[in-house]
Amino acid sequence: MRISRGALALVSVSVVALLCGAPAFAQDNLLAPPTAADAAQAMASAMDGAGGGISSTEQVAALQDAAAAGDPMAQWQLGLMYEAGEGVTQDKAKAFGYFAEIADQHADSAPRGTEADIVAHSFVKMGDYYKDGLPEAGIAKDESYSLKLLLHAASYFGDADAQYRVGEAYLDANALGDNPVQSARWFSLAARKGHAPAQAKLGDMLFNGEGGLKSNPVEGLMWLTLASRLSIGTTDADWINDLLNADMSIANPDDRKQAVSVADQVASQFGAP
Repeated sequence: MRISRGALALVSVSVVALLCGAPAFAQDNLLAPPTAADAAQAMASAMDGAGGGISSTEQVAALQDAAAAGDPMAQWQLGLMYEAGEGVTQDKAKAFGYFAEIADQHADSAPRGTEADIVAHSFVKMGDYYKDGLPEAGIAKDESYSLKLLLHAASYFGDADAQYRVGEAYLDANALGDNPVQSARWFSLAARKGHAPAQAKLGDMLFNGEGGLKSNPVEGLMWLTLASRLSIGTTDADWINDLLNADMSIANPDDRKQAVSVADQVASQFGAP
């Protein structure tokens, strides 16, 4: 199953608009409100806690009925369940099928619509499958198509994780080419949405002035400080703190002090302590 090439035709227009738009490093975006993905998780949690004689089989059947009726939240939840083997027998082909169904049905949905995040996440999931291939689902490895799916999620839907991954792809000569300036622009888009790994990568690039970027130690350390706070308790915490500590160790005291002060001022916008 492949998403219509026509549905992805708008990607190039969206990318150009993003890359030629406002300065990359403004701090003007707050965190997004609760999303449809949160609602899907809440649906699953409510079913898990229903008790009262409702079996896991009945819960899965209810989700499958909703998914068959075209409910993207149910499709998303089932995709996650089959991917991880939680509550069902693991079946990545079925997981891919649910993610593909969401993307097929909603590729041109309003980018700020209620279910936009679930659609964007589905494009990201599909991109992951195409990147490595999924023989049991008849999906051959196709890195070029994987990048197109990722770019659609990043540009049209503005998905922060997709934007972060595009930023990484612009640091890979075998992906989108070694272009630190473009990479920093994509990291910035995700960073302003509270994506801690993007904040860390952007901060390190700005601090060190990599690949033609003008060095800005204060802003770089500010982003790294925010990333460190946001990543507490996550699997990204160690490498983010390693970057922060490495850059802090060579920064001058005034830059360190100013960066922490700015981070304190904007932390609440990102839900950081």
